[in-house]
Amino acid sequence: MPEPDLPSRPMPHPESHAERDDAAPPAEPREDGRSRLWRAFARPTRGQVVVAVLLALVGFAGVTQVRSNQVNDTYAGLRQQDLIDILNDLAGTTQRAEGEIQRLEATRDDLQSDTSARQAALDEARQQTQVLSVLAGTVPVRGPGVTITIREASGVVRVGPFIDLVQAMRSAGGEAMQINHELRVVAQTSFEDGSGGLVVDGRLLEAPFTIDVIGPPDNLVAALRFPDGPQDEFEDDGAELTFQEQTTVDVETTREPVEADVAQAQQ
Repeated sequence: MPEPDLPSRPMPHPESHAERDDAAPPAEPREDGRSRLWRAFARPTRGQVVVAVLLALVGFAGVTQVRSNQVNDTYAGLRQQDLIDILNDLAGTTQRAEGEIQRLEATRDDLQSDTSARQAALDEARQQTQVLSVLAGTVPVRGPGVTITIREASGVVRVGPFIDLVQAMRSAGGEAMQINHELRVVAQTSFEDGSGGLVVDGRLLEAPFTIDVIGPPDNLVAALRFPDGPQDEFEDDGAELTFQEQTTVDVETTREPVEADVAQAQQ
């Protein structure tokens, strides 16, 4: 019996298989675990970043807690009474420190007060020394005052009116006096009548006499012109007294300090 004819299939061309094989994409190689880990580090996702930050915070908190526990372990094994004793000791130390601070501050205030007192006393002593030096005639001085000239006319200059003149100048505020630019007048100065003049502190001074007086000029002039005062007294004796107010009078003569023979300062 004859076989039926079957439709014939075209045989594939070898070149068509090659073209299909070339068109198919190549299979990607599988990644191992290490590659995936490096890729995660190179390109971290947002979730990975959040997890990393949380882990860092947890680690920092753990380290801080450990350090805190290590510090606090100093008193961890102490009893309650021991801790109370330590607190009492600290309180006592604080009180002693505060007391020492108060003591040092009080000492500082006392020293400042003493320094001010010493400075004030020193200034007062300097001022008193200056005043006493002027009165004792141990230093030259300068100031306003008058210059008095006494000349003999028809008479002579007697010691009485001369002493009255010196006393009048002192009463009017005269602080320093000198005669003939030779002799400083002080509290111990002595006056006597002498042959041809006056003996002042043992020295003979001759007319005309020049008396330089430092003091308030108005008061000194008023004392000279006072009725029956020095000017009238010298005129009655035949002598002439003139004066001139000065803005600056120099009293340059000085004396050596003299120690008291009898008087003693009271303690």
